[in-house]
Amino acid sequence: MQQPFSVIIRDAAIQRFEYTFEAFWKFIKGYLRTKEGIISNSPKSCFREVFTVGMVNEDETIKLLEMTDDRNMTSHTYKEEVAQIIYGKLEE
Repeated sequence: MQQPFSVIIRDAAIQRFEYTFEAFWKFIKGYLRTKEGIISNSPKSCFREVFTVGMVNEDETIKLLEMTDDRNMTSHTYKEEVAQIIYGKLEE
């Protein structure tokens, strides 16, 4: 995000978000199964469960759920407007 804007930088940042998001939610999934005995098979259910067990607060849960929606939108980055929207939210 510190690099000057270009389409290549934007697309690379979006892809890095995808990889990071996938690794994060799968880590949470494993943590819930191992430490809490909770089985969750989707990002949103995992994030709701970590709220239920008190690991995150309501505002953080909302942000995690929004990130899930953004991750789902990344499959449409061939649309310039979608790519720009996602890129604009990455620093958050």
